[in-house]
Amino acid sequence: MSNASLQRPEAIKAVERVYKRLIDAWNRRDAAGMAALLSPEALMIGFDGSTMIGRDDVRVTLDAIFRDHATQPYVCKIRSVRMISYHTGVLHAIVGMVPPGADDVQPELNAIQTAVIASENGEWLIEQFQNTPAQYHGRPELVTAHTDELRRVRTGS
Repeated sequence: MSNASLQRPEAIKAVERVYKRLIDAWNRRDAAGMAALLSPEALMIGFDGSTMIGRDDVRVTLDAIFRDHATQPYVCKIRSVRMISYHTGVLHAIVGMVPPGADDVQPELNAIQTAVIASENGEWLIEQFQNTPAQYHGRPELVTAHTDELRRVRTGS
């Protein structure tokens, strides 16, 4: 089967929907909602490198984060979804945050997110999610481009 035949629009849309639901759950500070989007054995790697394995670990860890920290909502843009098998897609997105009291995306909070999302028995779940700081060391033009892209998403322009 050629890679082109894997790029099914309905599967790509399903992968995008799961990711958007994950971001929406984060923005609502809903640890249980995030965990419900994961496979039972999913791997999640946070912005600081912390690693969570499985729904229960993710729910407990994120409950504590949401309880103890003033997390900011994400502004996100999906850059690509590539189906690597008939039932598995890899999503690449950029994100940023606008902290409370600020009126703009803060470049130091920019990140790149990747997710492996797979379907089993018709249910699409996240198998792996990674949130990596996007600091682009020594390349300030990439920081600016990333931030400007999110500003356009935020303003709808």
